[in-house]
Amino acid sequence: MDKLQRSIWVIPLFVIAVFSVLFGRLFYLQVLNFQELGSLSTSNSIRRIWSQPPRGRMIDKNGVVLVDNQALYTVKVIPSEFKKAKTDYLAWILEMDKSELAEKITKGAELNKFAALTVSRNLNARSIDRLSENLWQLPGVLIDTDNKRKYPESFHGAHIFGYSRPISKEQIEALDDDSYAPDDKIGFSGLEKYYEEWLRGEKGARYEMITPLGKFAGKYNSGKNDIPSVRGDDLYLALDGGLQELAEQLLKKTGKSGAVVAMDPSTGGILALASAPDYDLDTFNGSTDRKGWNDIITSPQKPLFNRTIQAVYPPGSIYKMILAMAALEEKKFDPDKKVLDSGVFMYGGRRFLSNEGKGHGWVDMRNAITVSSNVYFYNLIFHVGFDNWTKYGSMFGFGDKTGIDLTGERAGLLPSTKYYDKRYGKDKWTKGYLVSLAIGQGELGTTPVQLAAYAAAIANNGTLYQPHIVNGYRDAENGKYYPLTYEKKQLPVSASTFSLIKDGMIGVVQRGTGTLAKVPGINVAGKTGTAQNPHGKDHAWFIAFAPVENPKIAMAVLVENAGFGGSISAPIARELIKYYLQGREMPGSAPQKGVKASDNSLPAAESSDNDLPVIEPEKPLNSKEPATGAPPESNSGKQQQNDL
Repeated sequence: MDKLQRSIWVIPLFVIAVFSVLFGRLFYLQVLNFQELGSLSTSNSIRRIWSQPPRGRMIDKNGVVLVDNQALYTVKVIPSEFKKAKTDYLAWILEMDKSELAEKITKGAELNKFAALTVSRNLNARSIDRLSENLWQLPGVLIDTDNKRKYPESFHGAHIFGYSRPISKEQIEALDDDSYAPDDKIGFSGLEKYYEEWLRGEKGARYEMITPLGKFAGKYNSGKNDIPSVRGDDLYLALDGGLQELAEQLLKKTGKSGAVVAMDPSTGGILALASAPDYDLDTFNGSTDRKGWNDIITSPQKPLFNRTIQAVYPPGSIYKMILAMAALEEKKFDPDKKVLDSGVFMYGGRRFLSNEGKGHGWVDMRNAITVSSNVYFYNLIFHVGFDNWTKYGSMFGFGDKTGIDLTGERAGLLPSTKYYDKRYGKDKWTKGYLVSLAIGQGELGTTPVQLAAYAAAIANNGTLYQPHIVNGYRDAENGKYYPLTYEKKQLPVSASTFSLIKDGMIGVVQRGTGTLAKVPGINVAGKTGTAQNPHGKDHAWFIAFAPVENPKIAMAVLVENAGFGGSISAPIARELIKYYLQGREMPGSAPQKGVKASDNSLPAAESSDNDLPVIEPEKPLNSKEPATGAPPESNSGKQQQNDL
């Protein structure tokens, strides 16, 4: 009986104890810890994920899409929700380096720990499957979609198109633009950078329901609050994709560094712009190949260097037409008067040898351009004067940036009296500097794009256009096309002057130093140039335009360390003109005339003529001895004093 009574009392006590524990826990959860749980629930119930818009496309003059977008999978991490202890596990799934992943997450957290940060792009199928299966145990990790650029398969266009990359903290701070967030991409070079405002588009956003444990719980409000992204505006280029491909191929065949810039002389539109060496844009396009990046960045050949707008070299004899035009327009010299080119010009105690000292005999201005007589132009500059020489060089845009729609353009160098006074001191320099400047050497620096614009201005009788790659854009929101406007100026040079200059340049191609630029059935005008290089073999220039009667294409070609321009740069111009005007097929793998199948170069020159001077010192350069070899019945010494 006593035992039974004790059992009856024990059961109620046990029940009371159990309920007391449960009640206490409930009291703690509902009252004491209510604020903590409520805060957690509120902060994690909805999250916003930005969606990147497809960047605008790039379309060539023939309507061919050159740069497009391609969808890809990405993995994003929200640092505030991600557990650091899971870093190694996530790195294993993504087949990433652990330290690289940790570094990305840390840097992302420093910018905004609540924003989704892309840690891996362009995942392979194995990584996607593995991550999808294990996503439940990786809070703060998302699988998302994005876009990467799709480039032409047949050519690079690296220095034209450029590339975009994730924006840095420093860029965000420098831009002071609230529309950029840490995970956004921004144009870093080429058109991607120059036209960032047009190409970038507008971000979208989606809102997701998230459990207190960080698990996805569905779209917020059935997605009604989501904001769709707006793709970037399409750019319509002056570029001809086929011509660009050929320009890159021809430069590559030389096995040397160089540049090609081809323009439409009637608009200033860039038809082709190639710089060698270049690089594969896919290396910077969603790739995690750090070695590939480093190889490009540290290459001694500098493939990132855009030689079309950044290489500054003396133009050599290409610049002789500036001096000729100055002489004609300022009426300083009769173009029909002949000068004896004996192969030797004396000034300041030095002998300047032209054409290896052989000379060209009696030459007038037209023929002096055709045969590239140094002696003729040595004499001419003392008639024209330094200030007039500078005036006409400046008129054609030398010494200034052209304003092409690419970043990083250099202005080159156009010497003047003021420049030499500042550099060497007033009355501390002599007229001996003019001898080199007369034939485009010395302290004169030009870029390929400047020389292409110069060739185009001669071709069209004096309209200097601002070179440009983009003709206009199509607004992604309203679908309308908007043309872009560029500067142009009409130069105060007479038609008769241009006619004489063209005659001389036609002669260059027909019987002078540029015969390898001949195209059957097309009247081509051109001029060779050789830039002196104190560090190695000289650089080869060639400018050209065609057809002379109604110019459709003008260009400048530079091949570094190649010697004479007529031997290697002129054939490049020939092939480009032939393709653009006659629609010929591109040169295939079959050997060209004069080239072995195993040879990786263009045909050798038929002429070894070189327009560089050979200087034989006899007296100090600062000697006041007047020039010899001056034109008949002239007084070059007095003329120097008057015009300098």
